[in-house]
Amino acid sequence: MVGDWPVYGLPTAIHLDNAREFRGKALAWGTAEHGIKLIHRPVARPHYGGHIERLIGTMMGAVHFLPGSTSSDISARGDYDPQKHAVMTFDELERWLTLEIVGRYHADVHRALKIPPRLAWEDAVLSRGGPLRLPYDEHRFVLDFLPFEERVIRRDGLHLFGLKYWDDVLSPWTGAPDKMRVRYDPRDISCVFVDGPNGENWPVRFADLSQPRITLGEHRQAVAALRARGFQSVDEHLIFETIEAQRQLVEGASRQTRSIRRGAERRSRALAATDWNEAELTDDADDEDFSDLAPLSVEEWS
Repeated sequence: MVGDWPVYGLPTAIHLDNAREFRGKALAWGTAEHGIKLIHRPVARPHYGGHIERLIGTMMGAVHFLPGSTSSDISARGDYDPQKHAVMTFDELERWLTLEIVGRYHADVHRALKIPPRLAWEDAVLSRGGPLRLPYDEHRFVLDFLPFEERVIRRDGLHLFGLKYWDDVLSPWTGAPDKMRVRYDPRDISCVFVDGPNGENWPVRFADLSQPRITLGEHRQAVAALRARGFQSVDEHLIFETIEAQRQLVEGASRQTRSIRRGAERRSRALAATDWNEAELTDDADDEDFSDLAPLSVEEWS
């Protein structure tokens, strides 16, 4: 890869829009834990976030030169078929954007700064007179920004998304009325992370260790498919059976549609992105009311 990314350290503040995903409890918790201030765009001030919009506009201006790119004005597209002319996969587009940012945008003279952005960053770091802040624990830093729910530990295990999780470390809290904070990574829900009362954190896997790693997106698609088939009560066995059947359909299709290819790529990327879980952690379904599947109060990652 040509170019590098010199920017590092914890920010003092993050400027945000007012969309729901920027007000999730996981983001609020993580930033509070690490001393980062959240500054939301004032209501009815559409131009307050102009710096972000200019950045997006600059990148979109570059993207529009790529084959398959379209104008935001549908009527201006005419008979141009973007799907026919597109030549990049999502991974390739991501690499192209990375090169555009670190190899061109950071190196060109900025109109407002009068110097390249990379040089402006280096000057700002030198003027601080002290080291930049870094996370005290990289693994814990990631966990602090994961979505979470509050759950009691039942006698048959921890229940989340209608699935069961268990580890012997939970034994002292089985049947206790107090709820425990359970963090999860939507890209791989085969393992969740339970916060202990003294600040410790425990990885807890599926109670049935033979079950495969799955994403939250796969889980919700499976539940929706089962409900569409008329199942009023959906148990863990049916969920995993449906996910496996859906995976086989995707992988065995002789002529995959564009949407199926994108779905397979999304799952592959999500599970690959959570391989850090595996590195860190290598050390019969009851009736379910499915209240765990109420709409989440935080954003869902795909």
